[in-house]
Amino acid sequence: MVTAKQKAKTIPEAMDLTMVEALNRALARAMAEDESVILLGEDIGIDGGVFRATEGLIARFGEARVRDTPLSEALIGGLPVGLAAMGFRPVAEIQFMGFVYPVIDQLVNHASRMRTRTRGRLTCPMVLRAPYGGGIHAPEHHSESTEAMFAHIPGIRVVIPSSPAKAYGLLLSAIRDPDPVVFLEPKRAYRAARESVVDDGGALPLDRCFVTLKGADITLVGWGAMLGEAMEAADILAGEGVEAEVIDVATLKPLDMDSILASVKKTGRCVIVHEAPLTGGFGAEIAARLAGEGLMHLVAPVERVAGWDTVMPLPRLESRYMPSAARIAAAARRALEYA
Repeated sequence: MVTAKQKAKTIPEAMDLTMVEALNRALARAMAEDESVILLGEDIGIDGGVFRATEGLIARFGEARVRDTPLSEALIGGLPVGLAAMGFRPVAEIQFMGFVYPVIDQLVNHASRMRTRTRGRLTCPMVLRAPYGGGIHAPEHHSESTEAMFAHIPGIRVVIPSSPAKAYGLLLSAIRDPDPVVFLEPKRAYRAARESVVDDGGALPLDRCFVTLKGADITLVGWGAMLGEAMEAADILAGEGVEAEVIDVATLKPLDMDSILASVKKTGRCVIVHEAPLTGGFGAEIAARLAGEGLMHLVAPVERVAGWDTVMPLPRLESRYMPSAARIAAAARRALEYA
């Protein structure tokens, strides 16, 4: 018989982790539970990745399962498609989102079509991880936020965590999913905060928004690092007597529009926040669907707070490009003042 003391020892303890540490724990957990999980990417083995998300994993699981690749994003995008078709669950890392474009060919023409091309006989359970977004004063090609491009590809899931706990749970779900997932990690949030995470293998649901803060006056919608700005804006508005509801989209594709509509039905007002350029950003898709499916619930035009329609002006003007809590609060006030 297992005693209560012995049972307690088997229950994982909560740890205060940064997002990058939580990602490392999720990868280790997935690899320990499933031998078909293989990691590949540039410098992910001996060096532990450019942001150290895979640190220590090669020592634990060996070179056969943690593979350093040549400096070829086309290879990093194509190899997991073949591995997935042969029964593996590859997790490929692109060092920065600005380097991801050679992978688009493999995602559009092969990974996203595997299920339909084979009438369901084969699937493509691969995950493509990439740090994205600005805020760390990186050089050119290191601060892109082109998530809308991936969301436009049929057959691809697009997942973006906003906190350590969500990074852990959502990455596990992405690895276990039978279809391809683009998993974008806001590098500004990698070490910005710590959060209690239990390394118990518990996954979070994909394809669902999370209500981060409940409120009745206005809905703030965002994802990734912008959740921090949205929460800060909510604090500013709370000081003015305004209760903001904050929605973390988490999975951009497929989009859980029901949760957003339920919030807007309650509040009647909505501000959408993302750091990608305004024109063609994913916020436009949410705004269009609100116009088509929730128009009768809106009492003010939908506001969008986004990056500017220009290449991010690095490094000195980066902070002027990024949406701020002050800009979000100002947009909320415009919506609240609308008669």
